[in-house]
Amino acid sequence: MDFLEKIDNSYKRTTKIHTLQVNLGKRCNLTCSHCHVNAGPGKKEIMSKDNVDGVIEVLKKFDFKVLDLTGGEPAMHPNFRYLIEHAKNHVGKIIVRTNLVILEEEGYEDYIDFYVKNKVQLVASLPCYTKENTDAMRGEGTFKACVAVLEKLNKAGYGLDDSLELNLVYNPGGAFLPGSQVDLQNDYKRVLGDSYDLKFNQLFTITNLPIGRFAQELKRENLVEEYLRLLEDNYNEEAAKNVMCRSQISVGWDGQLYDCDFNQMLDMRANGPATLKKLLSEDSLGRQIVFANHCFGCTAGAGSSCSGAIA
Repeated sequence: MDFLEKIDNSYKRTTKIHTLQVNLGKRCNLTCSHCHVNAGPGKKEIMSKDNVDGVIEVLKKFDFKVLDLTGGEPAMHPNFRYLIEHAKNHVGKIIVRTNLVILEEEGYEDYIDFYVKNKVQLVASLPCYTKENTDAMRGEGTFKACVAVLEKLNKAGYGLDDSLELNLVYNPGGAFLPGSQVDLQNDYKRVLGDSYDLKFNQLFTITNLPIGRFAQELKRENLVEEYLRLLEDNYNEEAAKNVMCRSQISVGWDGQLYDCDFNQMLDMRANGPATLKKLLSEDSLGRQIVFANHCFGCTAGAGSSCSGAIA
């Protein structure tokens, strides 16, 4: 079935837009098997300084509550600190999505102090609480590095201080839906707490969408149709009502506008103004959302968003 035939017409438009999500580029220190962005160390696509300034201008004009920075690994962007320092006075919350491992690398030793100073909320990818599963998805040695960084974040107050929120992200290790977010969060807290004395705030479960490297993996294993059928068969009307594209705008590294980061990777532009510059001439952020069949991934089971389950 076509997703547009499934979703109720009343969910096809945005509601109150509160989040500006910005993809700073595809440059990353890791090459994760589930990455929908196809990010990696050799990628050249990064946001220009002009577009970074455009993000700041858009935050000044509109009443966004959240600036959500993603990538690749956003900390690798040359104007990353500049953006946060100039955006923090125009938005209530700044989220940085990090792979954690970057904070163990040379040149990033003081980034935790920078995050603390600017009260940045961290959303950290940790696909599993076991070394075997995490290293299988992200590369040998990444779990050990993640634990070391989480220890440093806890020492700095992240996951403990109310003003320093640290959330983790779980992704399934294959062609299946995430389990219960509550149950998985309890498992993460128990295992990471008992084994490493680590603390964090919440766990977000995010469904793997058939895009990027995960789509390539599905093709290699001849699981594309089976996985798409799984997503469609588990369509949840309550999740459809709460899809994240109803309350956000997604900005690509090139300044183009999209409904979400997944549409961005498929080059499915948002309706309305096409760029940050054109957005500045608008008075309203409302728009008709662009959907396709990959959107079944955000509406399957308990639903999926950049903040985890939505139903």
